[in-house]
Amino acid sequence: MTTPLIDLHDVSREYGDGPPALDGVSFSVRAGEAVAVLGPSGSGKSTLLSLIAGLDRPNTGTVTVAGVRVDRLGEAASARYRRAAVGMVFQFFNLLDDLTVADNVALPAQLAGTDRAEASRRAVELLGKLGVDGYARAYPGRLSGGERQRVAVARALVNRPALLLADEPTGALDTASGEDVGALLSELNADGQTLVVVTHDLALARSCTTRTISLVDGRVAEDVTAGPAR
Repeated sequence: MTTPLIDLHDVSREYGDGPPALDGVSFSVRAGEAVAVLGPSGSGKSTLLSLIAGLDRPNTGTVTVAGVRVDRLGEAASARYRRAAVGMVFQFFNLLDDLTVADNVALPAQLAGTDRAEASRRAVELLGKLGVDGYARAYPGRLSGGERQRVAVARALVNRPALLLADEPTGALDTASGEDVGALLSELNADGQTLVVVTHDLALARSCTTRTISLVDGRVAEDVTAGPAR
């Protein structure tokens, strides 16, 4: 059997004296899958994403991604892991306003040790693939929300990560731009990119993923695989 790209086993995360944010969560994701994590506010979606990204640690259980025990990593090793294996897309883009679009995309590659010329070449290539190369020398403030999210996706892909994590990627977009980003994520997955999308948007989940994991009160309530509605 092929080793899963993501494997969570009996993962729990507690904060203070309240109910656990995650409570005994176990599931795996194969390379090339597109998975949506659904659930209401407070269900544990963002906590789950943080654990997979190595931004947080579980109180109990194991988190393994691309053969790395993420739950055991220290701060410096977690940063290296994210640069090498994980691309992240956020609701509010998190682009640097004082850098051009191309420099925003190239920055993670430079931080990972890629020389400036190669990082710039890779950035321009990705911007072209995602249809926003015409803005390479512009600053993010000139772009629409949908265009900025495309730039953010390019930045997340510049180090060729095994895994792309998206946290409410259409939450700050209008309906048309959200559909555009959903189509983009679907295209990336069709090209082989492993994708985990945290969202409350069923339409987005149906447009770009083939499996949904529903969380309720920090537990997996449902895990369903079905053909995509694309």
